Amino acid sequence: MPMFDYTGRNRRGEAVSGQLDAASADAVATQLFNSSITPIDILPASARVDALRGLRAWSARFSEPKVALVDLIFFSRQMYTLLRAGVPIMQTLRGLRDSTPNPSLARVITSLIESLDAGLDLTSAMRRHPEVFKPLFVSMVQVGESTGGLDEAFQQLATYLEREQITIDRVKGALRYPAIVVLAMIAAMFVLNIWVIPVFAKVYAGFSAQLPLPTRVLIGISDFMKTYWYLILLAMGVVVAGFFVWIRTPEGRYKWDRLKLRLPVVGSILYRSSLARFAGSLAITVRAGVPLVQAMTVISRAVGNEYIGERVLQMRDGIERGETIARTANATGMFPSMVLQMIMVGEESGAVDRLMDEVSGYYEREVDYAIKGLSQAIEPLLLVGVGVMVLVMALGIFLPMWDLAAAVKSGQ
Repeated sequence: MPMFDYTGRNRRGEAVSGQLDAASADAVATQLFNSSITPIDILPASARVDALRGLRAWSARFSEPKVALVDLIFFSRQMYTLLRAGVPIMQTLRGLRDSTPNPSLARVITSLIESLDAGLDLTSAMRRHPEVFKPLFVSMVQVGESTGGLDEAFQQLATYLEREQITIDRVKGALRYPAIVVLAMIAAMFVLNIWVIPVFAKVYAGFSAQLPLPTRVLIGISDFMKTYWYLILLAMGVVVAGFFVWIRTPEGRYKWDRLKLRLPVVGSILYRSSLARFAGSLAITVRAGVPLVQAMTVISRAVGNEYIGERVLQMRDGIERGETIARTANATGMFPSMVLQMIMVGEESGAVDRLMDEVSGYYEREVDYAIKGLSQAIEPLLLVGVGVMVLVMALGIFLPMWDLAAAVKSGQ
């Protein structure tokens, strides 16, 4: 939107000035009147000033922390509490803006206040910030506004997001130990090949006998890493950067999400976690009264996996043709028989939301149990990896010493 410079007077007659984003000068005047400011002059901001302001805003946003899931939980809980108590929504938002510790969230709330001042509803204001408010969040707020149950919508969102946060924290906690071990192994490989093995290579250079094959291989790898270490690091950086660029493309994201479900040990956890998200999202949208076709579109983005999300969109297409949820879910081939039976019973009894809550709780418990045993399942693989590395290093370094000792002994 274009920028406008304005001057005016507030309620006490004091001169005020500033800049506002708006579609036109009339929109700026409307915002000022809503803020109890009488405009005197409204002019388009100069291109230079606008560019400098945009640069400052970009640098500020780059340095600000992102709006995390815990911030949205705080936002939803506070919105529910204050709206439930009868506090007007504008006063509620101003209070949240002043109390939130996250400057990024405060900036977003300020934008919401300005949008509401300009006459937009809360749903339209949130749609301007898709990086913060996901489709499920916006859809729930839209239903809450249209039905007069905005406080209940925020309560359900807070509960849903809290469960998401718990699952994410558990997965991170379970993967922290394996990640540290793998990084330590990589660091040890670099240290041994660049500093330790060259010392032994100088000692072995004085031997007249030919070195064993494992030793020659280790020395060759060490020489290569010592000479071209910067190229190795550059190649690793290019591979990692290329991977992240690839998974940001629709095709790459789809293939990577499908591959993740097939990974040993971790794949089953991710699959059950996605099923828990699907069931929980379906329960919360059905309970809120979101139309099924719209709900499936929202759920496809909320499951956290593009491969499963594509199957949910197939369900949406089937529902648009008049088929039942259970029939469309069965046609995707993605859901276990227990989920299909629960959906079928829920449709027949009119209690899809309640039964999907039970399915979500079941899979969350399954994920919890699997995460608790994740470290135990990965630990043998890590021990085997460390053992193989130590064995190769030991054979390469000590075999020449044993051969030398045997040669000295035979010479005596």
